[in-house]
Amino acid sequence: MDLSVIIVNYNVKHFLEQCLYSVRKACNGLQAEILVIDNRSADGSLAYLQPAFPDVQFIANKDNVGFGKACNQGLAVSKGKYILFLNPDTIVPEDCFLQCRDFMEAHPDAGALGIRMLDGSGRFLKESKRSFPSPLTSFFKLAGLTSLFPRSKVFARYHLGHLEEKTDHEVDVLAGAFMWIRKSVLDKTGGFDEAFFMYGEDVDLSYRIQEAGFRNYYFSGSSILHFKGESTKKGSMNYVRMFYQAMSIFVRKHYGGGKAGLFNVFIHLAIWMRAVLAAIGSFIKKAGLPLIDLVLIIGSFWIVKVIWSGYVRPDIQYSSQLLWIAFPAFAFFYLVAAYYAGLYDRRYHRSELISSTLLATLFLLAGYSLLPEQYRFSRGIILFGALLGFLLLTLLRRILVRMDVLQETRKEEEHITTVVVGSPQEYTETLQLMKEAGLQERVLGRVGITPNENGAIGYWKDLVSLRKMVPFREIIYCEGALPFEEIVNNLAAQPANVKMKLRAAGSRSIVGSHSKDDAGEALSGENGFALSDPHNRRLKRLIDFGLALLALLTFPIQLILVKKPFHFLYRCVQVLGARKTWIGYAGGGAGLPVLRPAVIASNGLPVLAQQLTAESLQMVDYWYARDYRPLQDLRLVWRSYRRLGS
Repeated sequence: MDLSVIIVNYNVKHFLEQCLYSVRKACNGLQAEILVIDNRSADGSLAYLQPAFPDVQFIANKDNVGFGKACNQGLAVSKGKYILFLNPDTIVPEDCFLQCRDFMEAHPDAGALGIRMLDGSGRFLKESKRSFPSPLTSFFKLAGLTSLFPRSKVFARYHLGHLEEKTDHEVDVLAGAFMWIRKSVLDKTGGFDEAFFMYGEDVDLSYRIQEAGFRNYYFSGSSILHFKGESTKKGSMNYVRMFYQAMSIFVRKHYGGGKAGLFNVFIHLAIWMRAVLAAIGSFIKKAGLPLIDLVLIIGSFWIVKVIWSGYVRPDIQYSSQLLWIAFPAFAFFYLVAAYYAGLYDRRYHRSELISSTLLATLFLLAGYSLLPEQYRFSRGIILFGALLGFLLLTLLRRILVRMDVLQETRKEEEHITTVVVGSPQEYTETLQLMKEAGLQERVLGRVGITPNENGAIGYWKDLVSLRKMVPFREIIYCEGALPFEEIVNNLAAQPANVKMKLRAAGSRSIVGSHSKDDAGEALSGENGFALSDPHNRRLKRLIDFGLALLALLTFPIQLILVKKPFHFLYRCVQVLGARKTWIGYAGGGAGLPVLRPAVIASNGLPVLAQQLTAESLQMVDYWYARDYRPLQDLRLVWRSYRRLGS
């Protein structure tokens, strides 16, 4: 066998779907096998992909064992003369594998080969060619000199910036996203060192290949797409910890004496600096931001109270003891209302802050009006305190956006307009996918793959000039009539500031990534499910938690009303612990938004008491996910109340 392609997957099923379609075509002309090792993905990857790719060998792990160990699992059962370790968020052109094979055959000294990689916008990825992280090279990178002098042979050695990207070179390090290696070389060096959970294992293996007397080559004769942002998540604390830990492992393993000591000083200093910055950013984005907001809101109420009692109503004295209870309580309920209005979703948007403030203020005023007279103090303090809070929260978010702690959804990103490059049939199929995702209104029309096509608004080679007449902000390239090779090679020529997405022929999704630092975006029928909406998922969890807590607090009543009350008690604990949901899927939920195991199925019957066919259950679950409404869960729980312990 010529080639074994080994891909490790973790929760990127739509990207892997596109990747597998491209890999399958690139294997034409070779005797090849494709192995996918799934590290216990929670997105239903195997159920989604296995029916579409019967020619692919899937290996399902019970745990996430890490990249290196999963690659070694594939290596252990591989049969190819060459081994390709490939990331799931990549697209390879049709002739890529044949060109790599021919290069290796022409260079018997080559132990391994890397390739020219482009991000989702067609920009060259510098990590396609790298040197080993020596102490001085790492210092230049950490000090920012690499960025200041990107073409310097000395300062930019980390990414070998002085070497031309469109010329073949011998290099030190190959990127783990695409490592083409002779099996005979791996028999001598061994596979990946499993001490590296993620990151650094490619550097280590590249080093051992050279130590064994072989050369590593950067091959520019073909280019691949590496969406990259989908698999790195660079802003996370987890990334920082694992990346620098991997560098530290590499240094201890391959450098000795004073060199290792000096390097470890630099590395650990960098680890702590980056870890502190990442921890602060992560804390603010997760738990810290609501806490900071809480302080600002309480402070806003107190400032307004001081101004109100000093200048507006000096004749009234407010009880400090009452206010110390009221202000934190009001601020807490303000945050709860803001959370369910979407203020703490993934990206910040000013309109969400405005709507959250209005909703929270109305909520507070309504709640205030219901308080007994002795606990009221001033509607004016609440109203103007909320207004001042809004101004302070806005200022805080502007600062955090400037510091790159928060990402802001800009106005133009809300109204993305899309053109589809493809044949009439591909356009129809893609439009249907966009419709299922609830995004069909974005599409402005089809761009033809040949000049002057009937029904097309333009020709795909003229996209730059077409954008002057048609205000599109996104392009979906359909592979099929256009091969992967043409799409990849022409990305750099597309209009500036336009997002790119891709859909392979036969696939059920559309994927893309605008930047190497942004997480990729996948569109599919799942986007059209109301159950996928973060707001609805929060409300569903709130219903689960609230009903379980209420049942526990009133458990003596449940002893009389519910069948098998102690089993019902156990289920309440499971729901509170987020191990179950009250209402969920009757079937397996394949291809639907992921839910926890259910107590009651979406048709109102216990999960274990279903008598419908699998097809019928799938349809029931589909309609539940697509048209989900929080009140629907309440109705189903009420109807099934006495059987919740059965």
